[in-house]
Amino acid sequence: MATQWQTFPVPFTGGLITNISPLQQGINNVGSANQLQNFEPSLDGGYKKVSGYTKFINAALTGSGAVKGLAIVQQDNNQKVIAVRGGTYFIANATDSSPAWASLGTAANTNFTKVRQTRFNFNNAYKICFVDGVNFPAIYYRSANSLTYIASSSDNDAVEGASHVCRFKNTIFFGVGTELVFSAPFLPTDFTALAGAGSFSVGSEITGLVVFRNQLIIFAVDKIMRLTGTTRDATAGSDPFVVSPITEDLGCLSADTIQEVGADVMFLGPDGLRTLSSTDRIGDFGIDVASKNIRPTVNKLQDYASSFCSMVIRAKAQYRLFAYVDGEQSKISKGVLGTKFIDQGGQGFQWATLQGFKVNVADSQFIGEDEFRVFANNDGYVYKMDQGTSLDGESIDAIYESPYMPINDPQLRKTFYKLDFYIKPSGAININAGIRFNQNKIGQIQPSTFSISDSAGTAGIFGDNSTLYNTAKYGAPRTQSYKNQVVGSGETVAIRIEDKSADASFLLDTAIFEFATDDRQ
Repeated sequence: MATQWQTFPVPFTGGLITNISPLQQGINNVGSANQLQNFEPSLDGGYKKVSGYTKFINAALTGSGAVKGLAIVQQDNNQKVIAVRGGTYFIANATDSSPAWASLGTAANTNFTKVRQTRFNFNNAYKICFVDGVNFPAIYYRSANSLTYIASSSDNDAVEGASHVCRFKNTIFFGVGTELVFSAPFLPTDFTALAGAGSFSVGSEITGLVVFRNQLIIFAVDKIMRLTGTTRDATAGSDPFVVSPITEDLGCLSADTIQEVGADVMFLGPDGLRTLSSTDRIGDFGIDVASKNIRPTVNKLQDYASSFCSMVIRAKAQYRLFAYVDGEQSKISKGVLGTKFIDQGGQGFQWATLQGFKVNVADSQFIGEDEFRVFANNDGYVYKMDQGTSLDGESIDAIYESPYMPINDPQLRKTFYKLDFYIKPSGAININAGIRFNQNKIGQIQPSTFSISDSAGTAGIFGDNSTLYNTAKYGAPRTQSYKNQVVGSGETVAIRIEDKSADASFLLDTAIFEFATDDRQ
């Protein structure tokens, strides 16, 4: 009597999970990952190999040490960036015929750690305000391509040493220790009370500022507050500034982890990455733990990182958090990324880890219709994020490993015969894949790995000028099937896929096992 074969599909979805045992995960979260490195959970379904990065321009910034500030200048279709190294502000435009870094000026005190900024356009004059935690704030004037520091005076001394800055309504707000200081309306350098400037004491060290839902969110080390209103003065018919608490039991540990992702604000709290989101109740907030599934992973990042940096890739609804260690090699630098699959709340994120992305400062902004993303570390170069198929010429180490899946009964042995992969390539691929049985325990004979390759290139679509006809397969399906014979048996099985190359990206869609169930032993 012939052995009856069965099929078991493994849809690649769910993202990285590290807070439960691999066996529990294999029973309840088929298709999720026990290891997911340099793959991103995709809004199109499946896991996609991440894109890499390339140099913004081929020239390095002069000076030494880490790049401590980075800002994209929004101007027509120019790719113009301001970078801060060794206390000096530089500017370069990648669209120039011979792009190079030019100095805008040097800070009086160069002993600062990070530079943060906010953009504003009052009276049709585009400017960027920079703060570094030591000096007076500096303002870049795009019209004059110049940088000017706010001058010391009895009124301006309140903003000396500001660490955080944010534009809210028609006013610039600064975080200076425990004080929230704001300028006069439409006058970012005027801090006189007569003109409408002022301050609030929040009682705790301010760790970040962000605008969210028509209010200014004030993060501190042990509390979160909000500021509403439009003016300082509580005169008849006015809407005065009011500071009120959101929570006094939870704070933000790092300003450089705060980002708006879709309809929520992500930040690093003492128990992991959290989201601040609106609720159905007017004026109320939800504060969810977004990184619950990867709690051990985030804890490890917190233990070894010197500082953090974060970035949003808006087109992918994706949040990226980078752990920075100054003396670490780029190829072993670590981080996490999360793709948001629901409109609000922290429970809708699917996660993965990043390796090879050493990021101390970063920025992402739209220039025209395109999102432009840059970052820098301590090698003096500025890089464009999510560009190309390599890490500036180095291979991308992409790894997927599933949990150990019992399939039907964790006490029954199964014999496996075939493993078919459904993959969407965007170019030539050469992937190593394999399966492992019974938690890879000692003494268990494991099958050899095998290769999945395709040198024909991507599918061609009629009328698509982006694909050359001589490297495309006309009429190829959106997702292609790669059939593989496998040999082995066990009570549980896991899949491992590796691509350590500078080949084109590809999307893992689904895997399908063909197997037979053996007798109970």
